[in-house]
Amino acid sequence: MTNRLAVFDCDGTLVDSQHSICAAMVRAFEGEKLTAPDRAAILPVIGLSLPLAMARLLPDAEVGYHDHLSESYKLAFQQLRRENAVSEPLYPGIAALIRELDADGWLLGVATGKSDRGLRLCLAHHGIHAHFVTLQTADRHPSKPHPSMLLAAMAEAGTTPESTVMIGDTSFDIDMALSAGTRALGVGWGYHTPQELIGAGAHGVAMDSEELRGHIHASLMRSL
Repeated sequence: MTNRLAVFDCDGTLVDSQHSICAAMVRAFEGEKLTAPDRAAILPVIGLSLPLAMARLLPDAEVGYHDHLSESYKLAFQQLRRENAVSEPLYPGIAALIRELDADGWLLGVATGKSDRGLRLCLAHHGIHAHFVTLQTADRHPSKPHPSMLLAAMAEAGTTPESTVMIGDTSFDIDMALSAGTRALGVGWGYHTPQELIGAGAHGVAMDSEELRGHIHASLMRSL
């Protein structure tokens, strides 16, 4: 049987990290004596690589400054971690879903705008790191929606686009999946609305983990 691969986004899909991301963003901007963006401005850019997210939040700044501000954000997030102030809880039912998919023979991966270190710490904290066979991050790839992360995940797992499904909460995830030729599933509990996900071309949008389980298994049937 062909290997089946389910690739998950992290922030907004596996974990609800918005409070920590917003807190680090505010610290980064205020540390540079800039007016910090509000939550409504920050949430839509979660999922992009940091320089691209900064470019959307501060479009009039020079390109080099976006890189500088990205480093300030990383330092702010690291400080939050040292203060034990990072909150990245798993969404309801996600841990059980990951275990069940693994037990059912699915290969699992992550494609995220997080750093290698940030993703590793997040997955280890929740005890689910061992379930994933491929981890792709912004440290080694262009920003979503470029398909690089998903193409690398398929290469590492030995799967094809026809046997791969991408699950995410933003239009960037959906665009990446469609560019890579895979199935694209959205989750309605993250940072883009279900309407945005459907508009981007998602093959389905789940509103809870049980519905997502059904969509993932249905995506395999469509590829047979």
